[in-house]
Amino acid sequence: MGKKKEAAGKKYRPNVALILQNSAGEILIGERKEVAGCWQFPQGGAKEGEGLARALEREVEEEIGLFPRSYEVLERRGGYRYLFPAGRKKEGFSGQEQTYFRAVLREESALVVGGAIQSPEFRALRWIAPERFELGWVSDFKREVYREVFRDFFRISF
Repeated sequence: MGKKKEAAGKKYRPNVALILQNSAGEILIGERKEVAGCWQFPQGGAKEGEGLARALEREVEEEIGLFPRSYEVLERRGGYRYLFPAGRKKEGFSGQEQTYFRAVLREESALVVGGAIQSPEFRALRWIAPERFELGWVSDFKREVYREVFRDFFRISF
C-alpha cells in the first residue's frame, strides 16, 4: 500500500485512478490539456456517497470515453496521498487520497489512441511500456505517489 503522509488538519478528497494495460502490457497515459508535456493516468474524484468502483467507471467514461464492458479490473490498491500545491484547495480538500485500479483492455478497438481526442482532461493519449514512463512527466506534487504506484504495481523504482 502507499505510504500515508500525515498532515495535521488536512482533508483528503477520495480519488480513483486507472492503470489500463493493452494486450502487449503497455500502459495508457494521457497528456493534460492545460499543461503540455504533463502525462498521467486517467483519474478523478469520487462524488459524495459514490463508491470507488462506480467513481472509476464514471471518470474513465468521462475522461477517455471507455465503458466498463471494455476493460477488466485485475487489482486495486489504495492509500496513496498527495497534497495540492500550497494555497490550493479543491472542493475544500487540501489533497487527494487515491485508489489505483489496474485493468486490462478487453476490446482493443474500443479506444482510439493517437492524435487529438475529445476529452475534458487530455489533449492526447498514448501507450508505453511501464519501464519507459518518466517521473518528470508528472506534476511535482504527484511524483511521490507515482514513485509508489510504479513500485507497487510494476516493481519499478525511479
